[in-house]
Amino acid sequence: MLSWMVIVAAGFLAGCLNALAGGGTFLTFPALVWFGLPPVMANATATVAALPGYIGAAHAFRASLRAEGALGLRAYLLVAALGGVIGALLLLVTPSSVFSGIVPWMLLLATVLFAAGPRLVVILRRGDRPGPGRAATLMAMLAVCIYGGYFNGGLGILLLAAFGLVGFHDLNGMNGLKNLLSAILSLLSVMTFAIGGIVSWPEALVMSVAALTGGYAGAWAARHWLSPAAIRWFVIFVGVVMTALFFWKGA
Repeated sequence: MLSWMVIVAAGFLAGCLNALAGGGTFLTFPALVWFGLPPVMANATATVAALPGYIGAAHAFRASLRAEGALGLRAYLLVAALGGVIGALLLLVTPSSVFSGIVPWMLLLATVLFAAGPRLVVILRRGDRPGPGRAATLMAMLAVCIYGGYFNGGLGILLLAAFGLVGFHDLNGMNGLKNLLSAILSLLSVMTFAIGGIVSWPEALVMSVAALTGGYAGAWAARHWLSPAAIRWFVIFVGVVMTALFFWKGA
């Protein structure tokens, strides 16, 4: 009973965090590992839990969807689908022992990206310099989408940073496309994980419902009394603690 309470609480709080600032993976992935799932299965299951939130956010931002830079909207969608499948397939063939060794570094990368993300996006969007050509844009976006299919933590910040790098300037359009690409690549990843048999569905379904509920609660709290800055610092704190714990566990 305690284990399931932790799963529900982690999903609920992750939904709140994702609605406010992002970073829910810092809670769902460690909670699933603590629950007893192998790291590879915990990562796949956490991606399933995050998927409904991505779909809801993509729907909410549908009016802001637009493509900038060297590619059209269809090309970005195809790159997201391809990257999600490639990343998921890489996870399927990664031995559990190897993935366990990678996890602390992935959490560290996600934490640093989350902490530096807003400043990084501002820097990349500064000025009127032209973006890279089609080939460079494709490679940059594909690399980010493969990362997202492999490990979901920090995906939103990476996508925003990549958009700034390839020539985006409209922040609403960036957020809209970020949510749509996250939904598409996560959906393809989840389908790949399901076929590969590495999703623990009872935990995934319970955590998904809890995350959806938390998302509504987080949106309400954001409108009434929570400070976005305080939430960001809380997410960074959680990321630092979880990263340290996984490094300590692997030592």
